[in-house]
Amino acid sequence: MYALIGALLIVVVGLAGYMVYQQSQEPSLEIKLDSNGLQVNGNG
Repeated sequence: MYALIGALLIVVVGLAGYMVYQQSQEPSLEIKLDSNGLQVNGNG
């Protein structure tokens, strides 16, 4: 029983980590306009 719960926990943690990794690899663009002026940041 404990082995089954442990295996499921490992699968869930691994899947969550993979999803976070995939989200970080997507190109993103951030544009800020404030008192310092216009700032454009991106990873793609």
